[in-house]
Amino acid sequence: MAEITEEILHEVIKRRKSVSHKGNYGRVLLIGGSENYGGAIIMAAEGALNAGSGLVAVASHQQNLSALHSRDPEVMFIDWQDKTLGSLIKKMNVVVCGPGLGTNDFAKKILLTVKDMVTAKQTLILDASALDLIAQDSSLMPVNAGNIILTPHQMEWQRLSRIHIPFQTDEANIAALAKLVPNKNVVLVLKSNHTHIYIADGQIFVNPLGNPGMATGGMGDTLAGIIAGFVAQFGSQVKTVLAAVYLHSLAGDEIYKENYLVRPTKLAALLPKLMKSYVN
Repeated sequence: MAEITEEILHEVIKRRKSVSHKGNYGRVLLIGGSENYGGAIIMAAEGALNAGSGLVAVASHQQNLSALHSRDPEVMFIDWQDKTLGSLIKKMNVVVCGPGLGTNDFAKKILLTVKDMVTAKQTLILDASALDLIAQDSSLMPVNAGNIILTPHQMEWQRLSRIHIPFQTDEANIAALAKLVPNKNVVLVLKSNHTHIYIADGQIFVNPLGNPGMATGGMGDTLAGIIAGFVAQFGSQVKTVLAAVYLHSLAGDEIYKENYLVRPTKLAALLPKLMKSYVN
């Protein structure tokens, strides 16, 4: 097992070229946010936006449009019932599915659309409700994606892997990951007080950062967005995921120095300043 170090940020975060445009920094689509959980997809979108994705779009319940644009006018919006959602999925570099999605029949239909439309040229990040849907029916796993990143917390991973939390050993997690997504480029980001990252080939990394102030709703949604923003800009290599996980906790630790609680929205807002300090 290898510990992630600060050096990963110097390695991954690149200085932007003077002659560039938003298309150079990746396109991210985030899908989720039912009537009662619009905040989840907004926080995920803010993670992607503040991590530097060139173009961020959200597919969500129409009810969430006003809230999203009052906070983040930079983010595009599409009603997730729009018939053009499938074609939009194909245009994106990274697709995030799950934050606030829910597990009803319509949510299942959305996941099936993702499964049908995502391609081998794309990275797919599956979080929250999407993982619970797959736990109920493994045939929903969108194996067409070129790269798959799973971002469960321990209880979601228990439902998905069938490994109860006390028995979630490194060896068991690697075996379950390989069985769940065989012969694919897959990464498991298992969120906890010190998040572990598992690669199907057997590599394991641990994030040494993090604090109890980060134990609040929306923190995982924000992390999924940050990972998406990093992959869109810097590529789908394992080191990119490691850097995103490390930066997420680093921002949380900075806020925790003077605050009892770390709000996910405050964490996302700190990202551009932190990233600037690691530009080579």
